[in-house]
Amino acid sequence: MSAAGPPHGARTAARAGEGTPVSTPVRLFLVDDHPLVRDGLRARLGAVPWIEVVGEAGSGAEALDLLDAARPDLLLMDVGMKDMDGLALAARVLQRRPAPQIVMLSMYDNHEYVQQALQLGARGYVLKDAPAAEIVAAIEAAAAGGTFLSPAVARKLFPQRPPRPLLTPRETEILAALGRGESSKQIARALGLSVRTVEAHRQSIKRRLGIDGLAELIRYAVEHTRGPGQDAG
Repeated sequence: MSAAGPPHGARTAARAGEGTPVSTPVRLFLVDDHPLVRDGLRARLGAVPWIEVVGEAGSGAEALDLLDAARPDLLLMDVGMKDMDGLALAARVLQRRPAPQIVMLSMYDNHEYVQQALQLGARGYVLKDAPAAEIVAAIEAAAAGGTFLSPAVARKLFPQRPPRPLLTPRETEILAALGRGESSKQIARALGLSVRTVEAHRQSIKRRLGIDGLAELIRYAVEHTRGPGQDAG
């Protein structure tokens, strides 16, 4: 196969400082104990101009026997195989010098599997039910020295905190006081405000937070404030 120009994703990764752009075909080795899965991957990925499928194996032991002759740049391997799971195989493969890159392919989005794979040195973790384009993107990223996770995996592994409600400094102060168990009268006295003003701030806080009752507001204040003058969040 003739050398192809760097794919778009690889160029992007290189600009971000994640590695060297792909300038020659990526030598790919497939490891999965289901022949139909390997057939599908070989047909789909072999059609990508910058990917060259140089071998495949149906077990971890077979893969270890064939790697020296195949000399792959990257292994795309199943996590759940019968003789040797993909994590154990990855650990052995990454001890080789030079070690190929590894992208894990799995039915499971279990965060423990993902973390173990990344800690071992895998460059990607893609779900088997993901679109084929995700597998190609993972190979692109790994070949360029970057890392790729299926979006569903990334969301589970790195959940985003919900946006913090925007409160005024005075509202934040009153919320913290509620979290300390102070009544409206105590808050008014401490801040030099009227009780009516404190109550108005309390209503404004509930509107901003989408909270209906006083009990729910106090529970929120206890859970989201840490002490005097500290922000809620």
